[in-house]
Amino acid sequence: MLTVNKLIPQGRGLAPALLKRAASVELDWDTRQKSRFDATDSSGRALGVFLPRGTSVRGGDVLVAEDGSLIRVTGAPQAVLVIRACAEHGSPFDLTRAAYHLGNRHVAIELQPDHLKIEPDHVLAAMLKRMHLIVSEANEAFEPEGGAYQPEADHGHHDHDHGHSHG
Repeated sequence: MLTVNKLIPQGRGLAPALLKRAASVELDWDTRQKSRFDATDSSGRALGVFLPRGTSVRGGDVLVAEDGSLIRVTGAPQAVLVIRACAEHGSPFDLTRAAYHLGNRHVAIELQPDHLKIEPDHVLAAMLKRMHLIVSEANEAFEPEGGAYQPEADHGHHDHDHGHSHG
């Protein structure tokens, strides 16, 4: 088993040619939110991943094995609920309301400009439908938000330079 103990967020700083040649591994969200797991890459190698506690792995990240080889991570399709605003009975603001209510329940949410994604939950689906949202089942990669208090090294930080402070 090949040991992996380093992660390069989104492959930052790596040459595209290196990434193109790298093996890949497709992982669902349940696995990617763990810091220790076993997997098999596209080259058939067994991987033992041992990252610092609290580290989550995102689609687009690159793992570095003990032999120096690179492994690109992609999100595996999994069951999700896709939530959209109903143009006939609501407005796009309804998605903001839905995100607020789901966040109050500490639900992992993937935010997109025109929809939200959550892991399947029939109680939440019923609540969202009562809010006149369109809820459908899909089999897609799931990349929920990391949270406001996520450490900088763990994808939650976005550098910006726009000439004012957030004092």
